[in-house]
Amino acid sequence: MPMMKKPAVLVVAGLDPSGGAGIQADIQAITALGAHPLPVISCLTVQDTRDVHASEAVDPELIKRQLDCLNDDIEIAAIKTGALGQSAIVTALADFLRRRPPLPLILDPVIRATGGGQLADEALIETLRSTLFPLAELLTPNGPELARLGNADDPREAADRLLRRDKVSALLTTGGHGGGDLLTNRLEYRDGRSREWQLRRLPGEYHGTGCTFASAIAARRACGDDLETAISRAQRYVSETLTYALSVGKGHPIPHRIAYDTL
Repeated sequence: MPMMKKPAVLVVAGLDPSGGAGIQADIQAITALGAHPLPVISCLTVQDTRDVHASEAVDPELIKRQLDCLNDDIEIAAIKTGALGQSAIVTALADFLRRRPPLPLILDPVIRATGGGQLADEALIETLRSTLFPLAELLTPNGPELARLGNADDPREAADRLLRRDKVSALLTTGGHGGGDLLTNRLEYRDGRSREWQLRRLPGEYHGTGCTFASAIAARRACGDDLETAISRAQRYVSETLTYALSVGKGHPIPHRIAYDTL
């Protein structure tokens, strides 16, 4: 009997011991959307469903060895990043990417947790800006991340700076931190094209939504969807995970990342 084969998504992200966000969220979402995750842990955190309390980066040399080992053995179809721990890890990942043929890179610029805990310092952000931003197919900041990365409170000005100054190919700004009955996710390309999706806003905040969304996009890109189709399917998936969200701890509920037949 022939063995099943699924496209592989390389994930470089932090470990959230609550299971709400980080690399466990990535593993679950990628698996549910039809791909196989290759998880490389960038940092270890002291974290619960309320906030990030501490974070410690993994040795960049160990990460380099893991990346090379996986690359020698497995055909990688897409890459997704989350919290990267320190600037040396960003540099190591950028060096790895430059040594191989281009792949869809979905970059979730994790700067802070839902509860406000910081996951990136200025050195890491500047290294992201100079190395990984130009290599990414898609950057997926939420509203606060867009403002900080674009150095502007106005979303359009911040987006324009990322697209022009930092050479981001495409920017998907997620609207989960806004208000109103509908949230808007806006996709903008460097060439001026744009597209918006509006979705029903669910009440409250959730822990791990951004990780889930970016990983779902990466999984669908690995499976052969074009970028906008991958985003559309990932949005439907995230909506399902939040509709059936789990109450795990005393803080924010987390997405229920199983496979849903409606997709």
